[in-house]
Amino acid sequence: MARYAYVNGRYVDHREASVHIEDRGYQLADGVYEVVGVRDGKLIDEKPHIDRLDRSLKELRIGWPVSRNTMGFILRELMRKNRLRDGLVYIQVTRGVARRDHGFPTTPVKPALVMTTKATKHIVADAGPGVAVKSMPDIRWERCDIKTVALLPNVLAKQAAREAGAYEAWLLDEKGCVTEGASTNAWIVTDDGELVTRQTDNGILSGITRQTLKSICNSLQLKFVERPFTLDEAKKAKEAFITSATSFVTPVVKIDGDKVGDGKVGATARRLREEYVRFSEAGEAVT
Repeated sequence: MARYAYVNGRYVDHREASVHIEDRGYQLADGVYEVVGVRDGKLIDEKPHIDRLDRSLKELRIGWPVSRNTMGFILRELMRKNRLRDGLVYIQVTRGVARRDHGFPTTPVKPALVMTTKATKHIVADAGPGVAVKSMPDIRWERCDIKTVALLPNVLAKQAAREAGAYEAWLLDEKGCVTEGASTNAWIVTDDGELVTRQTDNGILSGITRQTLKSICNSLQLKFVERPFTLDEAKKAKEAFITSATSFVTPVVKIDGDKVGDGKVGATARRLREEYVRFSEAGEAVT
């Protein structure tokens, strides 16, 4: 079956999809993106993802390439063409094509829109044995709240983690506190059962899965707090886990080779994953 991509107004064969050499996203990382999960042919948290895309565009002063309703139509049509049941839809908007210059184009430029899909395995409630993370300094810029395509520090951190046999990198600020993962938000569970994750500020991306999990925690009447936590506190925590549109809720059982708790998946992370999978099953159906 052919795989399609959407590129600036056209559905094209994925193998032949391309953008102009002077697209500012390619040359200057002058663009933003979103990733929306799909489960059983249903979109997960579509509105919050598009709301965050809107915020990112406004922060970089990039206009919408199409109307919000049209973007929703394109998203669904691409899923239909690719017969996507479980996976991800990637949405990227750049400032567009212009003569290379660090400053914004001085003449009007139409923002560029690209969408692709990726099929993945059907995610189940069973979290498996958990994963390991590796800590390293956070060398990113100071506007991590914008979901920009400028991801080189994240790429380097993720690669270093993989070379160390870990699933994810946990990034540390100058005070030794965990900001977030290379592509996930970081959480711990304290000995008294309190769920802790860093507050949303310019140092982290306000994850959509993180936002949904906050609501789930409230509905379950779990103790939840947003504050910084140190790497040492994380290593001494009862449990730890990560969240994202691709990882859902994934338990962390080792940090820098040290066991978290008893080194096994904890009850809190297990239950939150089960609840999030249940939530994802009730997503918006795509026809």
